[in-house]
Amino acid sequence: MSTNISGRLLTEAPRVLVVDGSRVVRKLIGRVLNEELPGVEVVGCDTGAEAQQVLGEGAFDFVTIALRLPDMDGLELAKVVRESAAQAYVPIVVVSGDVDARLYRRSLGEHVTDYFDKALGFQALAEFIRGYVSPQVSAEGSVLYVEDSRVVALATRRMLEKIGLTVRHVVSVEDAIALLEADRALGWIGADVVLTDVSLKGELTGGDLLEHIRNVFGYGKGRLPVLVMTGDENPANQTALIRAGANDLVEKPVEEKLLITKLLFQLRVARHLREREQADQDA
Repeated sequence: MSTNISGRLLTEAPRVLVVDGSRVVRKLIGRVLNEELPGVEVVGCDTGAEAQQVLGEGAFDFVTIALRLPDMDGLELAKVVRESAAQAYVPIVVVSGDVDARLYRRSLGEHVTDYFDKALGFQALAEFIRGYVSPQVSAEGSVLYVEDSRVVALATRRMLEKIGLTVRHVVSVEDAIALLEADRALGWIGADVVLTDVSLKGELTGGDLLEHIRNVFGYGKGRLPVLVMTGDENPANQTALIRAGANDLVEKPVEEKLLITKLLFQLRVARHLREREQADQDA
């Protein structure tokens, strides 16, 4: 019998804790989650103190926390959740409009699993949460995967192809750029998402690929999402990747469920943004 990322059985109704000082935000998140995740139990709290009391009453599959709460910083609450034995493996996601500034400073903290930018909308948030509490068993999309280690590439390709993704693997940034240029000439971007390591064979790095995708090809984050895998824990170097246009970072060694969740989320958001852009053009 399969489980979600927090270890609870997928047959159990997911429990989501939403901690936000805004009653309007809590209601919006709860309404969308109830529409998108049938049977979900959404518990809302407006303060860190109330959330701590609720956390002592039972485990949750997913916790969202605003960065700013009336009585404490959201990252302080994340630490409390992480240190609670009953919540040891629960995904903790910061939901805020101030995420980018913190992300650039790499100051989201070690206790946070992931982040979500409110600017993407609450519909996208529901899809984001679904990726954690009810993971997809199959998906569609093309991944341009840049990795020069044959062993790592084989293992990662198996992860992605197992759920139905098409993987176009190259071993260098030079090869990736050549592929993207050839597909661009044919009127296609070349992939639905790019997954690249930082350090690669050849003169160019994953950061150079980012620069080329964003500035030479002119593909924005919504049009061609890029996830960068890195084993470099230096905050300044991680910040540089985000500023260069990475949608997100995946720290190495790669954890399969987290990689798949992040990848599928970027695919869904990009599809959502393209559909919205097309609708605006049609209007």
